[in-house]
Amino acid sequence: MHAAPTRHEKAFSSVNGYLAAAAGVVLLLAAVFLFGTGEFPSILLSFVIGLVSAVCLGGLFMLQPNESAILTLFGKYIGTDRSEGLRWAFPLYKKRRLSLRARNFNAPTLKVNDKRGNPVEISAAVVWRVRDTAQAVFEVDDFERYVSIQAEAALRHLASQYAYDEGEDLPEGETTLRAGMDVVADTLKHELQARFEAAGVEVLDAKLTHLAYAAEIAQVMLRRQQAEAIISARAKIVHGAVSMVEAALRGLSERGIVELDDERKAAMVSNLLVVLCSDKETQPIVNTGTLYN
Repeated sequence: MHAAPTRHEKAFSSVNGYLAAAAGVVLLLAAVFLFGTGEFPSILLSFVIGLVSAVCLGGLFMLQPNESAILTLFGKYIGTDRSEGLRWAFPLYKKRRLSLRARNFNAPTLKVNDKRGNPVEISAAVVWRVRDTAQAVFEVDDFERYVSIQAEAALRHLASQYAYDEGEDLPEGETTLRAGMDVVADTLKHELQARFEAAGVEVLDAKLTHLAYAAEIAQVMLRRQQAEAIISARAKIVHGAVSMVEAALRGLSERGIVELDDERKAAMVSNLLVVLCSDKETQPIVNTGTLYN
């Protein structure tokens, strides 16, 4: 079986509506004048002219900027008119107006599982507009509902491709939902465009508007992040303290201020590390004896 061919937009050139309106008014006045003469040939001619006037006036329609009209005749697609202002087309053409302006879709907050399987809450704002009017109207049943459903499906698929945050189980430099917002937004835009293609819809922009752990694990993940932050801070403090102690011992040795054996160096290192690494104020203890007594 072969798939049905996709219907694409055909351009339709309508007539200037102001000229058609003027012609219709003039013909209508002429028909009224001829009908008033009372003579049979003139009355018959007035009906013919009146019919032509009705055709001129009946085919008028108005289009705003960034608005189109889809014209059909007894179910057959004729074309799409993208002109602006007062236009004229054959009165029997059915004219369906369709906006070409940019539209916003705010996806509802969804609870989905990220790459690790952790439940997260995610939402996005999508800016889109109709690119191909024939596809939007004839290829899908309701293109606005189609956009909303496909946007939610794309958002769920996106969340499953990335982990929420960095961790030891991920390769170094791997993109995450929280740290790689630009990359994630670009991926979302491309996936939305692929999904919207069947409806003739163009994606202008797509950005995440909400991203958080689900309520049931939010507190646990917050404590995990706090623990990681404390470990990172402690590592920097210890590294700095070791560098300071090393500089102090080297300075004492180079200037010959005091000679320290290994045991005294160990005691000094211990005391300095306690002072430098402690998160509370230290109290000095005065030793009146010696280290060995």
